[in-house]
Amino acid sequence: MATFSYTVRDSSGQSRSGTSDAENAEILRRRLQEQGFTVADIQQTGNVKKKNAGGGWGRVKLADLSIFCRQFSTMIDAGVSLVRALDVLGEQTSNPKLKRMILDIQVEVESGQTLSRAMGKYPKTFNNLFIGLVKAGEVGGVLEESLQRLSHFLEKDMELRRKVKAALTYPAIVVVVAVGIVVGLCTFIVPKFVELFKDLGVKELPAMTQVLVDFSNFLKDRWWMGILILVVVFMAVKYFGTTRIGRRVIDRIKLKVPVFGKLHHKIALARFSRTLGTLLVSGVPILQALETVAGTVGNGIIADAVMQARARIREGDRINEPLEKSKMFPPMVVHMISIGEESGALDSMLAKIAEFYEQEVEATLQSLTSAIEPVLIVFLGCAVGFIVIAMFMPLVAVIQNLTSGGGEDTAGVTGE
Repeated sequence: MATFSYTVRDSSGQSRSGTSDAENAEILRRRLQEQGFTVADIQQTGNVKKKNAGGGWGRVKLADLSIFCRQFSTMIDAGVSLVRALDVLGEQTSNPKLKRMILDIQVEVESGQTLSRAMGKYPKTFNNLFIGLVKAGEVGGVLEESLQRLSHFLEKDMELRRKVKAALTYPAIVVVVAVGIVVGLCTFIVPKFVELFKDLGVKELPAMTQVLVDFSNFLKDRWWMGILILVVVFMAVKYFGTTRIGRRVIDRIKLKVPVFGKLHHKIALARFSRTLGTLLVSGVPILQALETVAGTVGNGIIADAVMQARARIREGDRINEPLEKSKMFPPMVVHMISIGEESGALDSMLAKIAEFYEQEVEATLQSLTSAIEPVLIVFLGCAVGFIVIAMFMPLVAVIQNLTSGGGEDTAGVTGE
């Protein structure tokens, strides 16, 4: 990538000058000509480092991709050329990583590559669903429609994720506050009580108090060991999740864990229906669509069921039968898919299933939040109550000893 200064004449014959980045002078010349200018002169002024061409740090959010698709679709629908649209989008995007990708994709397209193949260089940003829809749009000559559907899909996915995050924000805050209170009490308050017990001559602490004191000493003297244990456990689980067996075990746990398992299952079903419906309405063949869905559904167990259904469909079976045998899809989903297949409206039926499960996810999140709040409050109360009782038990024992000792002395004085 290099920087060029150029001089051009517009349709009225007026001369204009400017600078722009391009792979080479010829690509820049074609770009300016597509914009309706007559090129008079192009001179290279310097090289652009790849890092400064847009940066490579950070990540591309779904919101950035959704806006990119929506604007891209509008420009293509308005008759703007593909290269010119990419040039404008690359200049105006605020995400540095996405900007670098768009400019690179523009160079690839200018050199003769298809848009889908150029996007395929960045699989972490443009996944199989993205590439599949763009490719279907290119083949069918309806790229703007595919981009609109893709933007709609991303917006729905963002909305679903936003609802999940919003529902879990309050419980997460309560847990953090509870842990902070417990750690603060054990770190600053408990040691002061321990010093008080020593001054009072307490030799032996009650079992509950001793457990709390040991935990307090661990936090004060060996806190680094606790952090190390947490880091090791996290890395071990993360590594285990990268293995094939580990992924299956973790995905199965996600489906079986109480309360949250049903929520995860509903989210996966909503994503399955929304993704498959979007691909089918865009003209993607069902075998290719199912393969794409298996990679984007978010759970390996359900993905395996989808791939098994794909294999059975290739042999001539209908889509509802293998899905029913997998036991991963509820009867309602199977029956609606069967009706959609028979009526030739499978894509619209899948959209209705997606809407139903998205509403189910929202209702489940609301009930889950309502149930978690009192549980967390009770947990916090029990934790603080345990600390208070454990700290006052030795004081109660000391007071009882003093009272019983004072009573004996009083009795002795009376007897004399």
